[in-house]
Amino acid sequence: MLDLKAEGIDAAKGPAAEETPFELFEQWITEAGRQEINDPNAMALATAGEDALPDVRMVLLKEYDTEGFVFFTNTQSNKGAELAANMQASAVLHWKSMRRQVRFRGPVEAVTEAEADAYFVSRAPDSRIGAWASRQSRPLGSRRELDEAVAREGARFGDSEVPRPPYWSGYRIRPTYIEFWSDRPFRLHDRFVFSRQKPEGPWHLGRLYP
Repeated sequence: MLDLKAEGIDAAKGPAAEETPFELFEQWITEAGRQEINDPNAMALATAGEDALPDVRMVLLKEYDTEGFVFFTNTQSNKGAELAANMQASAVLHWKSMRRQVRFRGPVEAVTEAEADAYFVSRAPDSRIGAWASRQSRPLGSRRELDEAVAREGARFGDSEVPRPPYWSGYRIRPTYIEFWSDRPFRLHDRFVFSRQKPEGPWHLGRLYP
């Protein structure tokens, strides 16, 4: 079991009153980066279109700061269509080896063109080609069809710089709720919650029964 106090939480008292959820998240994800074997920034993202069932899938958290949590995707994908209809989302990062998780929810906004460009150019060249080749979430006849699309786009761009597709961008979840969960014996887990009425509002810290 991890020493919660050493990691920023006194289990009896909870986070420090002056501590923001983003400061605590920074501590936890940094620790996850040292301990988790694969993708410590992997998170389950839940969205729901208008009058539709919720949909969930794994994505990678790519950026975070006091404004929120950012992921990037094809905006013509299922998640993109759902967000176009309902700009709200929730997500959870679960670090099994650390027996911890963080979940959050709130309204969603599109990142700026400059933010999307900056992240896209940081991707591996093959990933940039893949963004042009993949018609994400739409039916695919065969793997060969995808391979041919990748080859075609690779030939089209050759050795030139691969620009960001107009349908590829990012979203920022601006949380109004962030919960920090730590495993404790006998299912008597610790749950600390930061909540606020709107993304610009002050945080209120509370604790939940497990």
